[in-house]
Amino acid sequence: MSVHPTWLTAFLDLPADVHGVGTAFWAEVTGWTPSAPRGAAGEFATLEPDAAEAVLKVQRTGAAEPAVHLDLHVADPDAAAQTAVRLGATVSADQGDYWVLASPAGLAFCLVAHAAGDRPAPRTWPGGRTSLVDQVSIDVAPSRYVEEFEFWAGLTGWTRRDPVPETEFARLTPDASFGLQLLVQRLDDEQPVASAHLDLSTDDRDAEVADHAAAGAEVLARHDEWTVLRDPAGLRYCVTDRSPRRAGVER
Repeated sequence: MSVHPTWLTAFLDLPADVHGVGTAFWAEVTGWTPSAPRGAAGEFATLEPDAAEAVLKVQRTGAAEPAVHLDLHVADPDAAAQTAVRLGATVSADQGDYWVLASPAGLAFCLVAHAAGDRPAPRTWPGGRTSLVDQVSIDVAPSRYVEEFEFWAGLTGWTRRDPVPETEFARLTPDASFGLQLLVQRLDDEQPVASAHLDLSTDDRDAEVADHAAAGAEVLARHDEWTVLRDPAGLRYCVTDRSPRRAGVER
């Protein structure tokens, strides 16, 4: 039985004081509907696309800062956890039906047994613009960049675009049925642990960024092919020029 993921979900881990505003913001800019709260304390919710499997969920936490972690959906979490440890992960908790681990560079992720589904379609907005959350970028210190890429390549089994000295990006692309792909980004400076951020693709970046700003995001930096923003909960993310209608396209 393969231990490679059949689906990937990004979890927005939001402190209690910004959980509500963060959830409302991502519902507005994706066009996805928040589910009813679930969990022992109502701490979990899903942003549900129309007639598709979710790729984005939110969790209310007791942490001081917001973060993003990944859920990898696998057929056998126990076997996948053994593989992850062999590749360099550390175990944080065995919850019985799922595992909580950290990658070699310290990014939190979970191995769960949830089923996969259909890839969300891009949202079409007034005026005809389309956009979609379709990528997670893992941001890694220079000293851990290659090691972290090799870990995620081994754990996912996805198609590789390997690290090269000329660029700070390396990519892992699943087949077209997946809703999210992975980018591994080499940072300029060292940091204690890896972090992650969301990337949205769009066919009209200026209009997309304007709508995000109107919804409460702060524009931090503009680059040739992407814009960096911060949401009202404090999470950084990017809006990119990649096509939202094609799976696995490169930035």
